[in-house]
Amino acid sequence: MNRPDRPITRRAHMLQMGAAIAFVSSGVRRVSADEYPSDPTAGCNVAFEDDFQSIDWTHWNAGPKATTAPTGFYGRSAFAKQGGDAGFDPYSIVDDPNAQNGKALQIAAKYIGQKMNIHNYYGNDLPEYQWVSGNLQGATKTGVVLNGWRFGYFEARMQFPRHPLTWPAFWLLNKASILTPQTCNEVDIVEQKGAEPNQYGIYLHEWGQPGEHHNSTGNKTAEDLTAGYNLYGMLIQGNVFIPYFNRKPVLSQTGSPIAWTFGRSDIMDQTNDVFFPLLTLALSADIPYPTNMPPEDLFTRMLVDYVRIYQKA
Repeated sequence: MNRPDRPITRRAHMLQMGAAIAFVSSGVRRVSADEYPSDPTAGCNVAFEDDFQSIDWTHWNAGPKATTAPTGFYGRSAFAKQGGDAGFDPYSIVDDPNAQNGKALQIAAKYIGQKMNIHNYYGNDLPEYQWVSGNLQGATKTGVVLNGWRFGYFEARMQFPRHPLTWPAFWLLNKASILTPQTCNEVDIVEQKGAEPNQYGIYLHEWGQPGEHHNSTGNKTAEDLTAGYNLYGMLIQGNVFIPYFNRKPVLSQTGSPIAWTFGRSDIMDQTNDVFFPLLTLALSADIPYPTNMPPEDLFTRMLVDYVRIYQKA
């Protein structure tokens, strides 16, 4: 287990495999026009939709990341189970006139500021880590996948908080990684830092051997990602992964749409493996903890209007 007095990041948690991936494009190849449709939903049906009029616990599991590794926590906060931890429940449905159906999922983070007793959490006794936040996922640590798909267009409409520590994400993991965490396929459709409102990271990680490989890019935006909702998506077709922002392909530094080749595509197909979604509000451990944090920053939240998965008709 990682030492609790050292920064514990999601990438470090993924088998303690080293430093963070650089915030630059890598592994980009040119693709033909039919590989990056201008509308990734064209010719597709909605295979799954949650517009969060309520939290359907048959679709979502709350708490640490689904894994049989020593801990499913990462960052500076504990991910609460259903009903909350340390007297705080980060999961709720709120009225929101900017959401398409008038309601949104709120995942919040709160500073508890005293000793906590959260099972298997490394930060219970550390003041900088005495936060509770949330993680919803379509799987359990026993290996049961509640919602999973191998291919499709995965999309969420989200608004992120502006905050010195927040590290929200919409991401995917493969089912096999739960019970065999020695290898893991991680698709970070969006990783955003609250102190950087006009950019976010996109990553494709093939953790572990054989064939460990990583792709990454940073997407700078004209939009303030903390001021309103935006669409974050990933098209997975064949062995190609194509990221989208507001339904437009994310461009590389050369101006061409990004498309990443997934090396473990055949393995997932042969084993009938699938990806399941996660919605996470973490707090980063990669930056120094702020001194004299103002009271208004001791509580923060992200909003999710909906999650949809589209598949070819």
